[in-house]
Amino acid sequence: MTTKLIRGRLLSFKRAPLSMTDSASYVYEHDGALLVADGKIAAAGDYAKVKGEAATDVEEIDHRPHLIMPGFIDCHMHFPQMQVIASYAGSLLEWLNTYTFHEECRFVETDHAARIATHFYDELLRHGTTTAAAYCSVHKASADAYFAEAMKRGMCMVGGKVMMDRNAPQGLLDTPEMGYDETRQVIGDWHGKGRNHVAITPRFAITSTPAQMKAAQTLAEEFPDLFIQTHLSENHEEIRYTCELFPEATDYTDIYDRYGLLGRKTLLGHAIHLSEREADALSEAGSVAVHCPTSNLFLGSGLFPMKSLMRRDKPVRVAIATDIGGGSSYSMLRTLDEAYKIQQLLGERLNPFESFYLMTRGNAEALSMENDIGTLDVGSTADLVVLDAAPTPAMKLRMETIQSLPEELFLLQTMGDDRAVVETYVAGEAMKSVLA
Repeated sequence: MTTKLIRGRLLSFKRAPLSMTDSASYVYEHDGALLVADGKIAAAGDYAKVKGEAATDVEEIDHRPHLIMPGFIDCHMHFPQMQVIASYAGSLLEWLNTYTFHEECRFVETDHAARIATHFYDELLRHGTTTAAAYCSVHKASADAYFAEAMKRGMCMVGGKVMMDRNAPQGLLDTPEMGYDETRQVIGDWHGKGRNHVAITPRFAITSTPAQMKAAQTLAEEFPDLFIQTHLSENHEEIRYTCELFPEATDYTDIYDRYGLLGRKTLLGHAIHLSEREADALSEAGSVAVHCPTSNLFLGSGLFPMKSLMRRDKPVRVAIATDIGGGSSYSMLRTLDEAYKIQQLLGERLNPFESFYLMTRGNAEALSMENDIGTLDVGSTADLVVLDAAPTPAMKLRMETIQSLPEELFLLQTMGDDRAVVETYVAGEAMKSVLA
């Protein structure tokens, strides 16, 4: 059995924090340790106690004084969009038609997809992200590259071949039949292999005909345990156009409901501009509204009312994500910094315990994976991030006056990026330090 003892300050959440003083929501060990055996957490807690349970010859890795947490989780990304980040455009549809769709056409090429997959996973690990849910392109080759690289690195990843059969360049279109058949092939080739999870992925209603939406519904009925991911109510122009394409629907959310695509494993990117009826529908289905703050600000899409959705009489489940490449950073730290600012503009507060809960256990709960990832609980996979709150001169200077854990977390969230990530572990194996 391969074992190691990883020492440092430990922080893990038991549930969503109710306030800054809700110490019952998390576990913090000032001098803690994780005993990792065959990729799983075998013991966690006070260093002296955990060391006493370990073999005398166990490999010990000392990360003091740094903070060890579960690896970050990102619930909405676009794998083929690495080379369109920072593309100048005024709105979502302009950005898609001017840059993004043309870039995604390149993923028909196997070599290109494989090259970008290498860079994609390097960036995730550099920024402390150990699990993500991502869209591939319409081409099966892109999904093959995405899942093959995930298996190579032992990462727990969600992804899907995009289904889209209209309102895009010819090189980015399939048909209802092809979307169905190739998604089934991706499921057969990759779902459950290693730590891979395939998602049924109609891009959004604008790019899928009713026939293709029906094909997605058939897949959802045949594979009820799979994730479903798509986009919802990101931009006012998008909403208007979508409703024109589906005039029989009550609203945008009703389109997905009519095709049986709402459920507890449905991830709906953005969901900014929801009516009360739509929010009720998501709550009743248990679907997840995925907040993408850097993207929402970059494209001017709107301010996501996260706190008001969460405290409704019928609360909506919420996750958080970078939305690369509409999003402007791979860092979940930078992402939560922008989420904080959005809530400030809405007259709400997002405290640092809530932010780090969302990056870890919260997003794991959104993926229904909290028994495997997102915590430092015994039995969980040892996907970890090690954080240094003083990696830059400015942060080091600020740390001289910090006197509490929440202040340290808020500094990490406000000024941190990949430089704050000392190490990223996947199933107990150090991954960042070995990147080229």
